[in-house]
Amino acid sequence: MNFWQNLLRYFRFFFSYLLGLFLVIILSIKKLLEPIKDKRFIVLFLCITLIIILIILNLMLNIDYY
Repeated sequence: MNFWQNLLRYFRFFFSYLLGLFLVIILSIKKLLEPIKDKRFIVLFLCITLIIILIILNLMLNIDYY
């Protein structure tokens, strides 16, 4: 095999690995959150988590949007 075929195979493996990982994580979190009746708490938690992740990435990468 040459270099480019190996690189393509690695990329496909890495992509399928990440897709499977996210699928398992999302389904397990969904199963844990099913008994919760108040969905506003879940939406609020997800929004706060997303905002925190964006703030951390902005600080790590020194991105200035203004």
